[in-house]
Amino acid sequence: MKRWQWLGLLCCLSVNFAQAAMVEKNVGYPVAGKKMQSVLVYDDAVKAPRPGLVMTPDWLGITPDSLALAKQIAGKDYVILVADVYGADVRPKNGDEAGKATKAMYADRGALRARINAALAQLKAQTSNAPLDGTHWGAFGFCFGGATTLDLARSGADVAGVVSFHGNLGGDASFKDDIKAKVLVLHGADDKFESPEQIAAFQQEMRDAKADWQFVSYGGAVHCFAIPTADGATPGCKYDPLVAKRALAQMHAFFAEIFAAK
Repeated sequence: MKRWQWLGLLCCLSVNFAQAAMVEKNVGYPVAGKKMQSVLVYDDAVKAPRPGLVMTPDWLGITPDSLALAKQIAGKDYVILVADVYGADVRPKNGDEAGKATKAMYADRGALRARINAALAQLKAQTSNAPLDGTHWGAFGFCFGGATTLDLARSGADVAGVVSFHGNLGGDASFKDDIKAKVLVLHGADDKFESPEQIAAFQQEMRDAKADWQFVSYGGAVHCFAIPTADGATPGCKYDPLVAKRALAQMHAFFAEIFAAK
């Protein structure tokens, strides 16, 4: 082989070694006697410390698809803990099972808040084991995960900001809001899962809590617009790649702004 061919091969190998090396680690811990198993994901090829985010998936919970989405979002920018709020023994296989799991959580918002706060604590505890900067923390979620993320904010969690993608907006009147995080809600203007009255109630809740909040409504978008596997089989729930791209860009800009301020 000629010298220039060897150099070309070495260059290709160098590029391959420099490519993303996405790490996926199970993180097990108990919450009130219930075992949870969340998953930590990050690009190990990037050594610089970075912010940590808790991601709560949609109602199907932790799946290969939700982990793939977490890795895509993490990229070179974040370390993400994909939160388990159902318990390690609950992994819904279909919509019926997912519906039962979310119903149980909505019926016990105290347990839901305890579990998502425990996930945040586990992420912070990984600072010495992952490339976390130990300073910048946030959270985001999709559908049911968006509702869970909003409950994290309502609980007064020590995070700079939270983002809900087409999440359930309703809170729980039995809890007094203690919102310290900045709040960004990314919503489909044609989402039939949240009524105009529910949207108005949420916005009034944010005003009453004196929260720093934003509500972005995307024209033509419906529920699940940011979930790549939402194929429209569930009525009113469909992925929109253009809106998803815009919404993810909005989230990145949101975190860049609030993390730069801290």
